[in-house]
Amino acid sequence: MTRRLSALEATLAVLFVLMTVVSVTLITLMATGKAHTGPESFLIGLGRADCTGPAADIPLMGYAVPQQIAAGIHTRLYSRAFIIDDGRRRVVFVTADVGMISQRLRLEVLRALQLKYGDLYRQDNVVLSGTHTHSGPAGYFQYTLFMISCKGFMKESIEPLVNGIVKSIDIAHSSIRPGRIFRSRGELEDSSLNRSPHSYLNNPESERRRYKWNTDKQVLVLKFTNLHGDGIGMLSWFAVHAVSMNYTNRMVSSDNMGYASYLLEQDKNRGQLPGQGGFVAGFSSSNLGDVSPNTKGPHCMNTGLPCDYLNSSCPVGGTKQCGAFGPGADMFESTRIIGHSIYMKAKELYGTAVEEVTGVLHSAHQWVNMTDVTVQINATHTASTCKPALGHSFAAGTTDGGGDLNFTQGAVEGDPFWDGIRNALVGEPSNQSQACHHPKPILFNTGEMNWPLPWHPQIVDVQIITVGSVAVVAVPGEMTTMSGRRLREAVKQELQSEGAFRDSEVVIAGLSNMYTHYITTFEEYQVQRYEGASTIYGPHTLSAYLQKYRRLARAIAQDRVSELPVGPEPPFFTKKLFNLLPAPRIDRKPVNTSFGDVLLQVLPVYRPGDVVSVTFVAGNPRNSGDIRDKTFVTVEIHDNRTNTWEVVYTDASWETRFHWLKGSFQRSKATVDWFVPAAAPSGSYRIKHFGNFKEKKDVFKPYEGTSDVFTVTGSFYYQ
Repeated sequence: MTRRLSALEATLAVLFVLMTVVSVTLITLMATGKAHTGPESFLIGLGRADCTGPAADIPLMGYAVPQQIAAGIHTRLYSRAFIIDDGRRRVVFVTADVGMISQRLRLEVLRALQLKYGDLYRQDNVVLSGTHTHSGPAGYFQYTLFMISCKGFMKESIEPLVNGIVKSIDIAHSSIRPGRIFRSRGELEDSSLNRSPHSYLNNPESERRRYKWNTDKQVLVLKFTNLHGDGIGMLSWFAVHAVSMNYTNRMVSSDNMGYASYLLEQDKNRGQLPGQGGFVAGFSSSNLGDVSPNTKGPHCMNTGLPCDYLNSSCPVGGTKQCGAFGPGADMFESTRIIGHSIYMKAKELYGTAVEEVTGVLHSAHQWVNMTDVTVQINATHTASTCKPALGHSFAAGTTDGGGDLNFTQGAVEGDPFWDGIRNALVGEPSNQSQACHHPKPILFNTGEMNWPLPWHPQIVDVQIITVGSVAVVAVPGEMTTMSGRRLREAVKQELQSEGAFRDSEVVIAGLSNMYTHYITTFEEYQVQRYEGASTIYGPHTLSAYLQKYRRLARAIAQDRVSELPVGPEPPFFTKKLFNLLPAPRIDRKPVNTSFGDVLLQVLPVYRPGDVVSVTFVAGNPRNSGDIRDKTFVTVEIHDNRTNTWEVVYTDASWETRFHWLKGSFQRSKATVDWFVPAAAPSGSYRIKHFGNFKEKKDVFKPYEGTSDVFTVTGSFYYQ
């Protein structure tokens, strides 16, 4: 009896030790992020970080309107990172509130990641995508064309973007936990229209008949949860330009896509200020090249009549008078309506997402010299891409923002006047370039212009990442609706050809990794509207991309990605970068005032729906340096129980607007508007403004100002 008990005890002791070792091993693996997650889960990390750059003096990126210089904040800009790991491979997708990812921005981010993480995050498994807001600071490009239009290459613009993107990846990296992914797909109508329908109609009728719309209405949502089923984040793609905020806007703004993120994050992170809370909602761009959110369509602003259908111009005023607006009465209301529609559709799809994404991860990437890609036209003929060039219709702009000069869309012949000026300034395009780009009449032969640095890139990123059956195609530009459809179809065919992928969902992530303007179909290119004139590598650009992305997809399907050649590395210029923007001057103030003093005071009482406005003596916001994770504005409510003030809104809030006015003699003003929401609690409020002023060279001092206390009440009448 005694011997049997001893044997049992010994067996139990051994089992206890084994279980302890296994448990410790599993805990250790989980802590280091290397645990095997099983067929129905991944390791998932999500992160969001402020990437807002200078809010004053800097040109805004997108419309190329010289007068559109930053002068305040409408909403802040954020980078949102999504890391997924299947135990063998890892991929990162970042969507950032930025006009587009430039090659220089991507290279600097990759360098920073390499210093921190070694080879964990690389060019092949990291995708950077821009939402395409046209209201973010410019100055983060290394090619001459962009430096000229943006007043140069500016460290104060690119550093917040690099640091913000890297920080969002840092946060995602540190939050990696086992989780699950679900996908859902739907359609969103009445939030977009094709701004170049004449070009679209030049595509084959048989092809057009396959589609109900002349824009893509699909919304794809990926829902991220922990293993308990609790939602931790969402990533969505929808094809629409982020140009609800038009070219008259001078405030930094994330536009309609950023507002959709704002709404969903505020919904899921209840009680948190914008930019805070664990739930991350990313709304990413797609094949939006010919897609506008301005759903009232193009009309002549001086007559109210529709613009000319073929060239989008007006009898009086030309292209500048032709503009598309709506659906709201002004750009703020239009941004709200479109952003809210995108948010509501994504929220609906998020709530109904039950189709689980399972499987393994892949990533494939190549650098390609896009100026010399041979494409097979048919069984007997080949063609080639071209050195970069922009056509005459590029200068006409679009119905979302027309050009100032007498250029029109649809130009297939040059203009002797402008061609003569071009020849005198930068030289005539070579016969080879003119023949290659035909029927585009070349305005700027950027591929033959290299002073002081190349005007356009030659080396381009092509990349695909797959998460189970979902393939994300990272496109370095703005694909039109039909171009995107052809690319999705081509990639899907290649992925499913080997049998490893079934029911594949292919989505295009536009404005990714670098910027090469537009990508039209060959047929659309012949019409030479703005998008065709801005297809810089010539009429066979799309065919070249189809060829390259097919190759990536085939390598993924065959699990032979390692055999792909890396391709020629892009340049990282360190010399001849120029900055045309002078440093901000010393700040001055009116006599007998101090920085932060109130110049225009609030009223004593307001109701929901009113606008509270207060004006301060201010410094130039550029003198505040790195403004990430800070605020120029707070709206605060008094807590009578604790006799303290609680911040309820910042300059990241939709309800606030921070306007900066550069006055004469270096005397600046800052006006803060608070649009009191219907749900604002009654109580005592105040508005504060924070900033820095430049006292003398390299001497910056902080200041703050506070409004009088005012009351918000449901009624002006007291009983």
